[in-house]
Amino acid sequence: MATHTDNSVYIEAPLELVWERTNDIASWTELFDEYAEATVLERDGDTVTFRLALHPDADGRVWSWVSRRTVDEATRTTRSHRVETGPFKYMHLFWEYLPDGDGVRMRWVQDFEMKPSAPLGDAAMAERINRNTRHQQARIKRLLEEAALGAQAFAGV
Repeated sequence: MATHTDNSVYIEAPLELVWERTNDIASWTELFDEYAEATVLERDGDTVTFRLALHPDADGRVWSWVSRRTVDEATRTTRSHRVETGPFKYMHLFWEYLPDGDGVRMRWVQDFEMKPSAPLGDAAMAERINRNTRHQQARIKRLLEEAALGAQAFAGV
């Protein structure tokens, strides 16, 4: 059965800054505190294939996977899926960036199903994804709002 998560955060920063920084996969180790590695493997137009690796878990195991992401600058959306699915039968991600006043509402939607052999079931993984997404989005909000304020100060605004 498919599982669905849907989380968003309001970032008080220019759309271009939020779009550029959150789509610069090579810098995700700075933006996300969960990634030890973010390596671009291939670029083909608006599509990028990349490897992500988490920091070692309590047992010293490093979880990693390859994903493919396509950006659509005209609609300010991205679509991704895991190429190496690991414990997932499939994982599809949709991000959208909606202008909202002086900022951007950044929304992440994930649809997935766990393999029967996975250490967590669908509901437990959805809870873990929701908790981690809220944490990562709060971190990104803080970092990008700080960057926006720094850019304004530099420009003398």
